Amino acid sequence: MGLLIKNGEIITADSRYHADIYCEDETITKIAQHIEAPEDAEVIDAQGKYVFPGFIDPHVHIYLPFMSTFAKDTHETGSKAALMGGTTSFIEMLAPSRGEDLMEGYELWTGKAEGNSYCDYSFHIGISKFDGNTEAQLREIVAGGMASFKVFLAYKNFFGVNDEELYKTLMLAKELGVIVTAHCENDELVAQLQQTLLAQGKTGPEWHEPSRPERVEADGTHHFATFLEMTGAKGYIVHLSCEPTLKVALEAKSRGVDLAIESVIPHFVLDKCYAERANYEGAKYIMSPPLRDKENQQALWNALAQGMIDTVATDHCPFDLEQKDMGKGDFTKIPNGMPAIEERIKLLYTYGVSRGNLSIHRFVDAASTRVAKLFGLEQKGQIAVGKDADLVIFDPNQRGTISAKTHHMNNDYSAFEGWDVDGQITDVTVRGKVAVSSGKFQGTKGRGKLIKRKTAGA
Repeated sequence: MGLLIKNGEIITADSRYHADIYCEDETITKIAQHIEAPEDAEVIDAQGKYVFPGFIDPHVHIYLPFMSTFAKDTHETGSKAALMGGTTSFIEMLAPSRGEDLMEGYELWTGKAEGNSYCDYSFHIGISKFDGNTEAQLREIVAGGMASFKVFLAYKNFFGVNDEELYKTLMLAKELGVIVTAHCENDELVAQLQQTLLAQGKTGPEWHEPSRPERVEADGTHHFATFLEMTGAKGYIVHLSCEPTLKVALEAKSRGVDLAIESVIPHFVLDKCYAERANYEGAKYIMSPPLRDKENQQALWNALAQGMIDTVATDHCPFDLEQKDMGKGDFTKIPNGMPAIEERIKLLYTYGVSRGNLSIHRFVDAASTRVAKLFGLEQKGQIAVGKDADLVIFDPNQRGTISAKTHHMNNDYSAFEGWDVDGQITDVTVRGKVAVSSGKFQGTKGRGKLIKRKTAGA
């Protein structure tokens, strides 16, 4: 049975126009001013609404063992929340620790997702060491359709790589045409600053940001950019949080370093005063890199509007209040991360497009189209004949309120509790199958599939 979306205003990264869209066999098969509905077609009337390409979150954590606990979402809950928030595909960070075997980790992560996801998904392959088995394992994984790596220049002795391992990873990535994503901080400075603060009795969540300040992130970014320059590999900075780091990244790009930049929605709309809230309330807002001084936000918005920041992700990593309590008396033990996969598009539209200076086309580009281009999601990120029928219907005239009482993430708090948002996602499709209808979830568990991607060298 086909699907016909009528009377909507189609908005892409470079155009907007009114037309109907017909979808069949999982793809868009026709776009025209007027399409008659076949007798057996499902019809959605999008009169007065926008039709966007399905949004793609390039940075999420669903299954994640971290700091003696586990992120709370499953692929069932995480993918449901994603769809309710207009995200039809995501790329999960597959992140085995230094003590784990990479191939065993790959099989574990992909096994957790298979048959349990409502939306499509892929993985960045986390490299926490580069030993005698790593190169052969990575070649096998890339041949199987994974086109991006992830390295941490943080979390020393757990996820973090040393310089020799970073160099070998980048050289292999260059050969294979793989993009390398990186968490950029100076791990030694973080470790030393943490111990200094704790020794001074500074143990609360408000000391998380001073333990990994802006210059520490900027230094890690400079380090990563230098290694990219020396190897010729293609890089991607994840969750860039502040103006000093942005300046370092843009300077590297100006001298020819092949580097893309991601920021995440919390850094655009939250600042460090949230993590400084009294009575341990600030623990809800602990993430790395930390929330920064509010003055950084305008620099991020300006760079996003100009396309200098390429993408907006979430770094979705949900830990509940009981888990956050693990760090009472020692901020270094607070699990890092907050739930955001369901709220990214609402917040980016509201504070970027509706109430800010972000063009609606740059909004689509940063949250969908450019993500697809950077990470080899060839069937995603566009509304065009032959592309996957991943579509989001959005009513700009409705309003909503964010709350943990109504969200679908497996988490008992919202970092944006009570915030008003402009516009509402009414309908969402995954490869032509309706997953959200008039704001109600009706997805099919297991319909989501692993997206195989081609590398630049393929």
